[in-house]
Amino acid sequence: MATTVPGVSLSTCDLTMPVIGMGTMGHPPVPPETLKAAIIEAIKAGYRHFDTAFAYRTEQPLGEAIAEALKLGLIKSRDELFITTKLWATFGEKELVVPCLKISLSNLKLDYVDLYLIHWPLKLSQEVRQMPVEKEHLFPLDMKSVWEGMEECKNLGLAKAIGVSNFTCKKLEELLATAKIPPAVNQVEMNPLWRQKKLREFCKPKGIHVSAFTPLGANNTKWGDNRILGCDVIEEIAKSKGKTPAQISLRWLYEQGVSIIAKSFNSERMKQNLDIFDWSLTEEESNKISQLPQRKGVLLEPVLGSHDLVLQLQAEILEDGLDS
Repeated sequence: MATTVPGVSLSTCDLTMPVIGMGTMGHPPVPPETLKAAIIEAIKAGYRHFDTAFAYRTEQPLGEAIAEALKLGLIKSRDELFITTKLWATFGEKELVVPCLKISLSNLKLDYVDLYLIHWPLKLSQEVRQMPVEKEHLFPLDMKSVWEGMEECKNLGLAKAIGVSNFTCKKLEELLATAKIPPAVNQVEMNPLWRQKKLREFCKPKGIHVSAFTPLGANNTKWGDNRILGCDVIEEIAKSKGKTPAQISLRWLYEQGVSIIAKSFNSERMKQNLDIFDWSLTEEESNKISQLPQRKGVLLEPVLGSHDLVLQLQAEILEDGLDS
């Protein structure tokens, strides 16, 4: 029987977002047919939120999986699903925002997405073909004008909600100074070893919901490791509760009031990742997790290069992640 996933209400729109979404980014990239089959299995398990991005190249197989799920009767209408995609940094100009979303909608074979995010608070030139990038291809993002493009996406009905990803407190302040529609979501790296307390405390009174990617440390990827799934404290709590370390980590995130983007293409682990709603952590267990030493997993410098703009943003991100 499929799990029913609770939802969280988003500000600035009449939308409820499922608190667990399935991530679709694979590294190395997953073959489209494999991803499509995994999404079908996820829908059977109870997932209703799917997170993609123009840069992931997973929009097309996700769109095909949605069409297949409708054909199989796994869902009755597209409206049962919550779809998030993202504006890539090479489209970081006002006049390119709506066209980029239209490309994503064409890939997804959808009329609208539920949530559209600015992927990074940086702009890359259209000439970028590989990472790290050359310095001359990297620019600051014109926040005011690009956000106007995002607002146009919402006003046109192409996106029901708009938000950001990888934004710091400083970048959010800059955005909020001119935004007519505040961002509904800030999707950032967050897990028991990167708790984002400062950023969460900044976002909460402003009605910006925090969504957590890399909730389990991105094990078996180029940038991730097993620091969470292999953490002695988390393993000990898991053993005492008869749960997996992944379930302990996801439950901890859920109890912080954030939503979660969890990626697994294994059908059994998909089900386990949803099995976090009918039990809870004790105060003592939560306190143990909150005392774990912090270390961010995904750093911008190895991805984009050692440029001043990148180093400045990375420093802001590291400062925001601190517990105090």
